[in-house]
Amino acid sequence: MSGGLKRDAGVLGLILASLGGIVGSGWLFGPLNAAKSAGPASLIAWAIGGFAILLLAFVYAELTTAFPRAGAVIALPKLSHGKLLATVMSWVVLLGYLTSAPAEATAVVTYANNYYHGLVSPGGVLSQSGFLAAVALLAMFALINTLAIRLVLRINGIVTIWKLAIPALTAIALLLARFHPSNFTAHGFAPHGVAGIFSAVATSGVIYAYTGFRQAVELAGESRHPKRDLPIAIIGSVVIGFLLYAALQTAFIGALSPHALAQGWGKLHFTGLSGPFAGLATLMGMSWLAVLLYIDSAVSPAGTGIIAYTSTPRLFYAAGREGLVRGPFARLSGAGVPIVGVLAAFAIGVIFLLPLPSWRAIIKVVSAAALLSYGMASVSLITLRRTMPVACYPRPFQLPLAIPVAGLAFIVANFIIVWTGAHTANVIMLYVLIVAALYAITQRVMYGGFGHLEIAGAWWIAPYFAGLWALANLGPKNLTAGTGALSDAALSVVLVLFSVAILIIAARAGLPDPAEAKASIATSQVQIPAATKI
Repeated sequence: MSGGLKRDAGVLGLILASLGGIVGSGWLFGPLNAAKSAGPASLIAWAIGGFAILLLAFVYAELTTAFPRAGAVIALPKLSHGKLLATVMSWVVLLGYLTSAPAEATAVVTYANNYYHGLVSPGGVLSQSGFLAAVALLAMFALINTLAIRLVLRINGIVTIWKLAIPALTAIALLLARFHPSNFTAHGFAPHGVAGIFSAVATSGVIYAYTGFRQAVELAGESRHPKRDLPIAIIGSVVIGFLLYAALQTAFIGALSPHALAQGWGKLHFTGLSGPFAGLATLMGMSWLAVLLYIDSAVSPAGTGIIAYTSTPRLFYAAGREGLVRGPFARLSGAGVPIVGVLAAFAIGVIFLLPLPSWRAIIKVVSAAALLSYGMASVSLITLRRTMPVACYPRPFQLPLAIPVAGLAFIVANFIIVWTGAHTANVIMLYVLIVAALYAITQRVMYGGFGHLEIAGAWWIAPYFAGLWALANLGPKNLTAGTGALSDAALSVVLVLFSVAILIIAARAGLPDPAEAKASIATSQVQIPAATKI
């Protein structure tokens, strides 16, 4: 079937889709990892991460209501800069999306190791049996996503209600059962300084948790009322997520026994550490809560894995519809599902489990790749505001101070990407170079050259990626594990200047006459005539 995607997603379904992505394995492991990196200042890390994602959410709120398309993360660069930039960004988006479901499957297996030993090694790496269990979970995620989107969202809605209830209950129960205010000051509020806070944002699971907001973005093409529903879903899910994670982090820090902190936050240790919240509940004699948490350790990540497989096939579908890839990816099943994308997401997800067999290893790559792709929305917004002024092309949802907000979102995203560290930057850069080489060879063989590519709109992506890679490798050892050629202050100054320069260059490189974007927004204006502001 080649018809369009079905507009079956309402505002509640979209909110729960995004919350289903935000509240996954991040809540099970994030507070522990953040506390180890930043101590009580991990609360600041959650605030920084929420602020960064909220800025990007504001940007997407304008873009997705003006251009409500499936796979918006790659469709938007195509509208503003052409196919080549969209193609390059689809590689990055694909890296982040394809590793999300494996991360959630790995989280389920890792927690299960607490009561079914042998699935994970002491270092957190999947064993052979753990790998097979993770593959079985990925197959289940894929099977559920062969259903119609309204059924998938209904299943996700039920799961998400559970996923929200259990973390909220956990925070309340721990706060009421035991709270040691001295834990917030005994070893210093920020024992590892600013570097520890920044590291917690990028590598502990903070940003990884928040990136789940993208689910509503990817379902934009299936929203019944995009003008009204998308801003509510995108922004609302981030705010709710922050409130929940702040409560969990506070409860976790306060519930710890002072003895667990005897050697400081970096060496935090207590029985049941591999399942931190369940371990705490057991030590506090709250066996009923421990049982619920072990159940949730399967339900929450599995729910996020299911909704991740909702977005990934739609990325393949969008790439096919936008003409970025060939083959059957743009075809839909009788249920309106991009079935080939579902199968491809499963197969490639299994492959990614081989070089990234632990939760912590996967989420660093997912976080950096996600922010690279999300930051591109800022570039598209600024460019389209220049080539399509709102006076001539009013947006259904118009973001106040759009240029400064988008610029700040881009800069903050770049900071967090660099904070993920030199190793993560090296992995992503190697991946991009390999895929770019294969793409260049393919274009050379099929077309005899590169004249058909819209290079003018995409050439700046090379210095952008190279610059981020270089800054991560030159950064301070205690933050990015780089060479230390740049201090914290020097890195910050250079990164701000670099980001502003890239934004200016990228905006000027946009399509001078984005005909497809103009046609798309004209169509949306027929359906949604009024413009709103926040």
